[in-house]
Amino acid sequence: MSAASTELYPARKDLLEKSNLTTAIQIGKYQLRFEPEDIDDEFFAEKAKNELRECPEIRQQALREIRVLVANNPDLTVPDDDEFYEKFLRPCKWYPKSAYEVMERFYKFRLSHRRVCEDLLPSKERNVFCSGVLTPLPLRNGDGCRILLIESGKKWKPKEVSLDEMFKATMLSLDAAMAEPRTQVSGIRAIIDMDGLSLSQVTYFTPSFASMVVEWVQKCLPSRIKGIHVINQPYVFKMVFAFFKPFLQEKLRKRIIFHGADRESLKAHISANALPKKYGGELDIPDEPIGEALWKYFCSFEDDFIVSNKCGYKNKT
Repeated sequence: MSAASTELYPARKDLLEKSNLTTAIQIGKYQLRFEPEDIDDEFFAEKAKNELRECPEIRQQALREIRVLVANNPDLTVPDDDEFYEKFLRPCKWYPKSAYEVMERFYKFRLSHRRVCEDLLPSKERNVFCSGVLTPLPLRNGDGCRILLIESGKKWKPKEVSLDEMFKATMLSLDAAMAEPRTQVSGIRAIIDMDGLSLSQVTYFTPSFASMVVEWVQKCLPSRIKGIHVINQPYVFKMVFAFFKPFLQEKLRKRIIFHGADRESLKAHISANALPKKYGGELDIPDEPIGEALWKYFCSFEDDFIVSNKCGYKNKT
């Protein structure tokens, strides 16, 4: 392990200060903002204790052990920083060996998939953010999860926004979510709206793209994926899912739920108050895309993404 933590990972106090100084995104009467604050309320504290074994003794032991594991890998450059390790340890329920293995896979993925990972910064992804295909919803689910809405049906124009660009924007969004302690504890739910998916769009999917996405979500992402909710899928969606299905392991396959147009089925997993009205919920937000505002908000944290990108394995080619 090499380099000092202050050089390799944005400090939480600095992220908090920047978050407080940066204007939140206004979505109707709601605000969407990055939440770097440490766990400070009973709901998330109890959830961390009951679901993740989180307590001072286990936390300190896990931090000591993961430091030993990282120190024995001289090729991996990461910060010697508690906040950095927490984002890997919490999703792995504070088991240091499991967290270290996820960390290894996370940074090896960056090296082996340079096409989508190299120099991945918000400023370079204006096109996809402004297309409006990706929207983090302003309210958390009842279980504390962040909710990410991906509209990859009629809103997606493949000749304007590539699949790689959609994947990059998703990675940037989840990279930000991984730095939120509340999201580390509660996890993420994705709603994938396939309304209007056409046969011509299906032709852009490939087995190699599906393999890459599943590898990242299933093996590399240090986050609790609590559910992937596919809605409004037309018949041709079966052709898309056929690309992904061979790579899915049982744990992730069980968390992919197909709702079609059944809004009651969706609300069994997504709280009505956090679900937009157009999907049968109570969240009253404009249907206009927030892409430009979302892109500018991400860009306000550009320096932090640059610092984070310095972590990992060095390219030896």
